[in-house]
Amino acid sequence: MEQKERTFADGFIFKRREDAPDFVVGALSVKVDEAIAFLRNNEKNGWVNLDIKYGRTGNAYVELNTYESKKNVDSTPTQQQPKSKPAPVQQEDEDEDLPF
Repeated sequence: MEQKERTFADGFIFKRREDAPDFVVGALSVKVDEAIAFLRNNEKNGWVNLDIKYGRTGNAYVELNTYESKKNVDSTPTQQQPKSKPAPVQQEDEDEDLPF
């Protein structure tokens, strides 16, 4: 499997505090000037997707998610086959003779 070069998200730092309560995932710090430049340079259709990962050392980092769907962008609805829905399964209701 070919490994793509990683693009670390400039201006974003994610930290997990060990003493934080379970409902706190972590803290994200944003260095505004670096983050804005990074976002502008990496946006596609107005969005930038970032992944928060753990490195080999156990430290968290923020990386640009470069995944692109393999869907054929040029296909039109007339070219696609409609998906048929399976017929609903009729189940006997054991509670039919209950008064409530």
